[in-house]
Amino acid sequence: MVKLYEGGAYLVNGTEIVPEAEAERVTAMTGKAVSKEEAKKGTIAYSIMEAHNTSGDMDKLKIRFDAMTSHDITFVGIIQTAKASGMEKFPVPYVLTNCHNSLCAVGGTINEDDHMFGLSACKKYGGIFVPPHIAVIHQYMREMMAGCGKMILGSDSHTRYGALGTMAIGEGGGELVKQLLCDTYDVNYPGVVAIYLDGQPNPGVGPQDIALSIIGKVFKCGYVKNKVMEFVGPGISAMTTDFRNGIDVMTTETTCLSSIWRTDEDTRAFLTLHGRGEDFKELNPADVAYYDGVVYVDLSTVKPMIALPFHPSNTYEIDELNANLGDILRSVEVEAAKISGNPDINFSLTDKIVDGKLTVTQGIIAGCAGGNYTNVMEAAHILKGRSCGADEFSLSVYPSSQPVYIDLVKKGAIADLMTAGAVLKTAFCGPCFGAGDTPANNGFSIRHTTRNFPNREGSKPGVGQMSAVALMDARSIAATAANGGVLTPATAVVDDYQVPEYSFDDTVYKARVYQGFNKGDEKSELVYGPNIKDWPAMSPLTDNILLKVCSKIMDPVTTTDELIPSGETSSYRSNPLGLAEFTLSRRDPEYVGRSKAVDKIEKARTSGQCPVEACPELQEIFDTIRTIPGNENVKASETEIGSMIYAVKPGDGSAREQAASCQRVIGGLANICKEYATKRYRSNVMNWGMLPFQMEAEPDFEVGDYIYVPNVRAALDGDMKDIKAYVVGKTVKELKLYIADMTPDEKKIVKAGCLINYNRNR
Repeated sequence: MVKLYEGGAYLVNGTEIVPEAEAERVTAMTGKAVSKEEAKKGTIAYSIMEAHNTSGDMDKLKIRFDAMTSHDITFVGIIQTAKASGMEKFPVPYVLTNCHNSLCAVGGTINEDDHMFGLSACKKYGGIFVPPHIAVIHQYMREMMAGCGKMILGSDSHTRYGALGTMAIGEGGGELVKQLLCDTYDVNYPGVVAIYLDGQPNPGVGPQDIALSIIGKVFKCGYVKNKVMEFVGPGISAMTTDFRNGIDVMTTETTCLSSIWRTDEDTRAFLTLHGRGEDFKELNPADVAYYDGVVYVDLSTVKPMIALPFHPSNTYEIDELNANLGDILRSVEVEAAKISGNPDINFSLTDKIVDGKLTVTQGIIAGCAGGNYTNVMEAAHILKGRSCGADEFSLSVYPSSQPVYIDLVKKGAIADLMTAGAVLKTAFCGPCFGAGDTPANNGFSIRHTTRNFPNREGSKPGVGQMSAVALMDARSIAATAANGGVLTPATAVVDDYQVPEYSFDDTVYKARVYQGFNKGDEKSELVYGPNIKDWPAMSPLTDNILLKVCSKIMDPVTTTDELIPSGETSSYRSNPLGLAEFTLSRRDPEYVGRSKAVDKIEKARTSGQCPVEACPELQEIFDTIRTIPGNENVKASETEIGSMIYAVKPGDGSAREQAASCQRVIGGLANICKEYATKRYRSNVMNWGMLPFQMEAEPDFEVGDYIYVPNVRAALDGDMKDIKAYVVGKTVKELKLYIADMTPDEKKIVKAGCLINYNRNR
C-alpha cells in the first residue's frame, strides 16, 4: 500500500505521523507547544542544506557542494564552458567517469578523444578520472565519495546518494560550471516530503518494485515535484544499504529535487566496508519534524511491479498485468501509434500474448539501478541450474563496477549466470540511454535500468524502426529468463535465499583511477580531438525581441529525450553545432531547418546587415509591429530575432544541458509552456540565455507565426507576472506571458545571452 497524505504533517519521535490539522495532538504527545516553522527545521534535509548554504537566508539558498561528478557525455562541454569563463582549477573534488560513450563504436575516434580530453583536464585542473568500463558514475560515487551530511552535484539526472546520507542533485552543466567558478547553486528553499517506510519487503520483491510503486503514485499528481524526498520510518532498517541505493536512484523519476534517508548501523557498515567509516554520521529527524507531505509505504504489501512503455510512472503489479493482458497492452499500443506518428509502423504488444501469457524478447540488468551487488546476486541465485533457453529471448547483465564484478566472480554468481545463458558485460550505462542492446524491430525488452521513455532503447520511428522497454526488478527479470521469456514475477520462484556479505576490493581503483585533486598542473595541455569544438557566439538580449514559432508540441509531457535524442547522438555532444542537427529529430524533424533559417537572420543582424534585407517577409512584420502603441519607432536592426519552441510541459527526464543548448546554438531564444517538467530543464534554458516564458491560455499561434515581445529586459527587472506579447501577422493578437521566479544572477545570465557571456562580462 502506498498512501499520499493530504496536506502537511508532523513526524513525532520518528514513528508517529500527525496530520497538520491535528497539530494539538503533537502538543499533547510532547508536552510542549508546537511551532510549524520551528518543526520545519527538524528535517534531515534542513540541517544539511543549512550547513551548505552561504546566503544566511534559508528561504533563498546559495549552496556550495562538497564534490561534483560528470560522465563522458557531459564533462567536455562543462570544462570547455568553465575554461572559456576563466576557470583555473577544480576547486572541489570533481570526478569524471567514462560510462556512457564507453564503447567507442560510433563516429570513429571521437568517443576516445573525449576520454583523453577528460584525462588531460584532470591533469591540468586537478580532477579524478575513472577510465571506461571501471565503474558507472553513480556506483563510483557511492563507493568512493558519498558520506553522511554531504552534498554532491552531478551533471546526470540520477545523481542520488540519499541512502548514504548525502543530498545529491542532478543538474545541467551550467550549474556545475558555476561551482567550478566558485559561484553558488541558487534555489528557493524546497518543500520536504516524508517517505515513511513501514514493514519489510517480501522475498522476491526488490528495490525497483518499491521505487516503481512510489513513482506510480506521485509522478502524475506532482506530489514531490522539485521537493526533497526524505526517507524515514522503521522500514528503512529492514533493508540493506545496497538495497536502499536501488530505491534511492529511482527518486529522479518522481521529478523531486533531491533525496535523503535516515541512516543507521547498516549505513555505517557500508561506509566502513568502503574505507570511509569516518564519513558516517547518524542522521534522524528531530523529535518533532514538519513535512510538506507524507508518502506512507507499507513495504510488506509491495508486489513485483512493471512500468510499461513509455514512462516509469505507467506502473502495474505484474500479477495485475498478467490478469488483464489484452486491455492493458492495447492501451500501450494506442500510445505507441501516437508516438511513432507513422501509420506504416505497427508496433504491437498483444502479438506477444502466447497461450494467454506475455512473452518478452530481451532482459537487461544494468547500471546504477540494476547492476548493484545485491540485485545481481539474487538474479544469479534464481537462474542457478536453469536456462534462458535457445529462442529469441536473451539476457545481458552489466555489474555496476569492477569491484562489484570481482566479488560476483569470487562468489560464483558470474558462473551461475553464464551457464544459464546470460551474457556478462562491463560497467556501462548504454542500455539505459539507448547506446546498447537495442531490441529488434517490434521487440519488447524488460530492464532493471532507470528509464523507458519513447525510443530511449534506440529505436527510430523516422526510419520505420520501433521497439519498447518496460522497467522491472532484476529478480523478476531473472524469473522471466528462467521461464524462457514468459513474464513471471519473482515471488513465483523465490526461496529463503540470503545474499552473502559483500567484500569490497578497491585494488582496481588504486591501479586505474587517476587521483589528481589538488595536484593540477596549469602548464599541462588539454588534449583535443577534431570533434571537440568551442561554443559558438550567442547574442545578448535586446530590449525588444521577435520570436518565430519553429515547433509546437501539444503532448502532455515532452521529455529531454525528445528534445535531444539519446543513444548514438551522444557521441556528438562535444560538438555543439554537430549535435544540434539532431534537435527534436524524433519528434519534429523539420525543426532544425526552421530554426537555422531564423538564426541566419539573427547572425546577419549582429554582423551589421539589416534583417529585412536578409528576410524580406520581415518588412511586413515590422510594419505591423509599429502599429502597436508605444512601438512606433522599433528598429529591426536593434531587435533580437530568435526561434521558439512551444511545449505543454517540457523537460521531463535527463539533466542534460544539451536539451537547451542545442536549441540555443541554432537560434533558440525562448521556450513557452504551461509549466516546466523539472527545475533542471528550466535552469538549462536560462543558463543558455533563453527566456523561460509560461502562459495559462491555450497557444493561439502556429508554427511559422511571429511573436513580438517588447521591453523584455525591463520585464525581467519587474515582477514578470504579466508580460505583454503579440502574435504578429497581417493583424495583431495580444498574448499574456509570465516568467516564474528568477534569481538576480539568472536574470543577468539571460540578459547577457548565456552563462559564458555573463562570466566573460564579469
